[in-house]
Amino acid sequence: MMRNYGTPSRTFVTGKGCVVKDDQGKSYLDFLAGIATNVLGHGHPAVTKAVTNQVSTLAHVSNFFAHPQGLRLASRLQDMTGDVNARVFFCNSGAEANEAALKISRRTGRSRIVAAQGAFHGRTMGALSMTGQPSKREPFAPLLKCISHVPYGDLSAMSRAVSKKTAMVIVEPIMGEAGVITPEDGYLAGLREICDRVGALLVFDCVQTGIGRTGQWFGFEHEKVRPDVVTLAKGLGGGLPLGATIAYGRAAQLLQPGDHGTTFGGNPIACAAANAVLDVIESKKLMQSAKIFEKKIKKSLSDVPGISEVRGRGLLLGIELTTPIAKKVATLMLEAGVIVNAASDQTIRIAPPLIVTMPQIEKFIVVFKKVMKESDHG
Repeated sequence: MMRNYGTPSRTFVTGKGCVVKDDQGKSYLDFLAGIATNVLGHGHPAVTKAVTNQVSTLAHVSNFFAHPQGLRLASRLQDMTGDVNARVFFCNSGAEANEAALKISRRTGRSRIVAAQGAFHGRTMGALSMTGQPSKREPFAPLLKCISHVPYGDLSAMSRAVSKKTAMVIVEPIMGEAGVITPEDGYLAGLREICDRVGALLVFDCVQTGIGRTGQWFGFEHEKVRPDVVTLAKGLGGGLPLGATIAYGRAAQLLQPGDHGTTFGGNPIACAAANAVLDVIESKKLMQSAKIFEKKIKKSLSDVPGISEVRGRGLLLGIELTTPIAKKVATLMLEAGVIVNAASDQTIRIAPPLIVTMPQIEKFIVVFKKVMKESDHG
């Protein structure tokens, strides 16, 4: 393989629920879920059944034609928006979903885009142009022009950056890759007001916050804001590659026949998996349990020496450390049999499957406290 991922520290061969096993036979409690992707964990029977049935029935058709799984999934996503005029474009990843949003914005006749410093929207050239992380952008310059980045959470800076030449504003309801940065209440509503003032599209990148992870379908509903476009991926396919760009109202009509496409986007197998994912989240009330687990983790870790804050919503949480030892902590957690992620030098990110149990949450807390004690807080 190419060197872009470095050398992996483990090779995983099997998984069941929230537990994976490596090629040496060691088991790990998975509190990263493929970076917020395996929302139903590994080997969930509902996903297994749906995918098995679908692959034996109809594996792929071109987008010249429709298929039942895609139609059902699009209808369900439309229902989540509450907008009967919303329309869905299926793709394979979050970067592709954001590329589609970018092309929708170009169809307004404008070209300027405003995003947030620290934001992550993907690594394809358009999505990378919107990503507000210089370390990821600079090696691939020149990128798309007319894209500016302002501090996340700063409505005054956003207001100054947006004009009648702005095609869209794109933000994450919670910035995931930047370290689970949660804005103050009112930020998303403020963005809506700014965009309305100049007629710009408001796009919420819900790739990491979506599909029940925050205790809501998308991750912005607590502010009761209606965006123009929502992008999804990660958890939507429950481990299979699937992304979606959902446009509301007038934005839903901007792309015309021939404007955009993808060979594999919205294929029957991935859509079957997604429909199974939504079925289980609804029937097992996993969004409600995500909120319960959020409170448990925040209460249990907030007063631990070496931890300054636990932030986020539902089961997308950032544990802020008092010293820059996140990579060391993540390594010690892995050695102790728990998978977490160092999102930044001082932030541990957790995003376990939504099917996680309270005993597994408690095990994570015990191991994390032990690792923090062993690390001497740096």
